[in-house]
Amino acid sequence: MATSGDEKGPSQTHVGLPSNSNNGPGKPSAEHSEDIELAGERGDNAHAEAIAALSAEHREYLLQRHGTLELDPIPGMGDADPYNWTSSKKVINLILVAFHACMSTFIAASIIPAYQTIAEDFGRPLQDITYLTSLQIAILGVAPLIWKPISHRYGRRPIFLLSLICSFAGNIGCAKSPGYNSMSVCRAIVAFFISPPAAIGSAVVTETFFKKERARYMGIWTLLLTLGVPLSPFIFGFVGERINGVQFILYIFLGPETRYIRTGVTHHGSDLKQEYFQFRRIDPSPISAYEFIQPLFLSRKLCILLPSIAYAMTFLFCSVLVTVELPQLFGEKFHFNEQQLGLQFLGIIVGSVIGEQLGGILSDNWMNRRAKKVGRAPAPEYRLWLSYPGFALGIIGMVVFLVRTAQAPELKWNITPVVGIAFAGAGNQVITTVLITYAVDSHPQESASIGVFITFVRQIWGFIGPFWFPAMFENVGVAASAGVVVALLVGGSIFPTMLAHWRGPSFRKGGNEEEIVPQGSKTSKA
Repeated sequence: MATSGDEKGPSQTHVGLPSNSNNGPGKPSAEHSEDIELAGERGDNAHAEAIAALSAEHREYLLQRHGTLELDPIPGMGDADPYNWTSSKKVINLILVAFHACMSTFIAASIIPAYQTIAEDFGRPLQDITYLTSLQIAILGVAPLIWKPISHRYGRRPIFLLSLICSFAGNIGCAKSPGYNSMSVCRAIVAFFISPPAAIGSAVVTETFFKKERARYMGIWTLLLTLGVPLSPFIFGFVGERINGVQFILYIFLGPETRYIRTGVTHHGSDLKQEYFQFRRIDPSPISAYEFIQPLFLSRKLCILLPSIAYAMTFLFCSVLVTVELPQLFGEKFHFNEQQLGLQFLGIIVGSVIGEQLGGILSDNWMNRRAKKVGRAPAPEYRLWLSYPGFALGIIGMVVFLVRTAQAPELKWNITPVVGIAFAGAGNQVITTVLITYAVDSHPQESASIGVFITFVRQIWGFIGPFWFPAMFENVGVAASAGVVVALLVGGSIFPTMLAHWRGPSFRKGGNEEEIVPQGSKTSKA
């Protein structure tokens, strides 16, 4: 049966077929998409067999609960199974997790408009203050490697609650820090404890929502995760000091456990107890040291590695560069104060919200309409067609932002650079939702690890960027830097996506896509 988290089930099996040998390298053809859709046939057969194997009581329960047996994944029999929750309960829990993820990047970026003020208060060079943000970016990428196996054994809910308590304390420390060193320590603590939902949010979506609606709800999580960066300078301040406490209270009452093992374990207690009061080990399988680094080995699975690289490169320019460099570029050219700088981020916020409509809701409709037309689930690669408009929007937006910023007269602001970052934000959000959903659809049994791996790649690449952005602007020029950005987006984002689109089914079928399991260990089934 279907499983949650990193566990496999027949209904989630995706089998790829070799690509058409007549298709050359480059952007895939429509005919090729027809060919790769054959990859879903074996999965459909396995799904039918799994339905037939259900007991009559189980089938009756699913029919009463959902009105159909055409469910992928197939839920267990019981209200504690997240797939059997009501839609409102699922959405409320997702919003809590997504907002929690938003706070992880929100807090990291909160001090950006006030770099100069903090530098004066602490008596440190401006460059030293930027490291306070870089420090959190790096920790947000590495810390989930620790949280993922722990949440896999003890559940997501206890980890999220612990995350809020400790980050709440760390934020108070940041607000009260008397000097640079204490501020650095407190921000490191906050980043470590606030990081879980930014990585394992993909697992929560996979554990809660059926495949046909996955992109729509994955988009809610990715949208708020993306918005944390521009929203923070827009609102500004150590708002997290108060928000974490409110989140904790909401989680207590509205954030049930999504980690649910369907076979191989005995469930004790009522559904209410299992969802809200089960602060004990859920998965009895032992934790190995390998599990703390296992997500990094997903680099061997090209249907995960390629979209991760493409997404990280896009995020670097369409989010990190804009967020980190805009205050310096606009501050020097237009002499903006903190409030004026914060208002510039409204462009990327609006763009991201608009972009999510294409990357999320339209993405699911795109896949569902194709499934109805061909009579079976299309291969995950069919979703990638929607990524190309996202890349186009990102490239157009970055060119407009950099060129128009360079062309603007001194002290004469105009709105065109902000329009540019709105386009960049829209493109970034389309790519975020489409590529993450594609990776999860390709290997749903690795959903939690995929979130950790993609976060690691994105954050480490984003951490490096601010160290060479100033040198690029100084040596190449702001306007000419648009050429560098376009070249890297084409080479580092579009080409990897085209390769995954073209060869994805054969990558999954080939030897490089085997399940990564440490020697001598067993993967728990559910």
